[in-house]
Amino acid sequence: MTDSAASAWPPIARFIAAERRLSARAVRAGPVAAGFYEFLRFGAKQGWACLFGGALLALLVATHLFYPRESWLPRYDFLLVACIGIQAALLALRMETLDEARVILVFHVVGTAMEVFKTAVGSWSYPEFSYLRIGGVPLFTGFMYAAVGSYVARAWRLFDFRFTRHPPAWAVLVLGAAIYVNFFTHHYTWDARWVLFAAAGVMFGRCRIWFRPWRRYRWMPLLVGFGLVALFIWFAENLGTFAGVWLYPHQRGGWSMVPPAKFGAWFLLMLLSYALVFALHEGRGAVRAPPPRAKMAFPSARASATVR
Repeated sequence: MTDSAASAWPPIARFIAAERRLSARAVRAGPVAAGFYEFLRFGAKQGWACLFGGALLALLVATHLFYPRESWLPRYDFLLVACIGIQAALLALRMETLDEARVILVFHVVGTAMEVFKTAVGSWSYPEFSYLRIGGVPLFTGFMYAAVGSYVARAWRLFDFRFTRHPPAWAVLVLGAAIYVNFFTHHYTWDARWVLFAAAGVMFGRCRIWFRPWRRYRWMPLLVGFGLVALFIWFAENLGTFAGVWLYPHQRGGWSMVPPAKFGAWFLLMLLSYALVFALHEGRGAVRAPPPRAKMAFPSARASATVR
């Protein structure tokens, strides 16, 4: 029997035995019940992977609705204190691993550097006052980028990501570096995003990501996975601008949706995020091919007796 991914987080590890009993009942109930149970497991794992990001998004909306504007502590500074508190609580309660915290730190630094530049050139702005800021950037904003990195790192562990036809590590890292540089240079020189899209298509076009919601590995094209995550980031971005946390130039006269064209920028950011997390896993030899029987598991192989 394979160890459950939940064993990495003590608060949920205690439920492993109970979950195995519940999953055995689902198997005995027949294929429809088992399929529904697998769908629920997939959703639960996604929710756990989004723990940090979901808490942050809830904070953005809640402070927009309820935070007193006359408070001595500006809203942005409160968000920074709250983010640090969430981070500390997740570590203290062992709901986050040290590896995930390191990923968040790296993303915080990378994201803050980009924010300082982007606000300086007018790509977007933070309209409210704060004490704790660098230039026009409140310090809590790095956590918004960190939420993406946290999701990728947690999902990687929860779903035991495996890959077929994955590009070499050096190519992934070069693409990630080129994307990051282009976020800066396209303001002054030719915008290379279409070249970067094409490079990503060539590199990842044949790559499959295998993931394990329950007993067997499922797969999808990795580019589809990138696109789905970028789409949900775009949804979150609309909530963030609706909450007035930051504004694009076209929103200064009143809120309107973030243009769908921004999806491309988030797709590139997703590729950059993947490259950073990939570097962590590749350094530990964790980027693996699926087990020999995984190809038989989609779509028609019989389920194994192992429950995860």
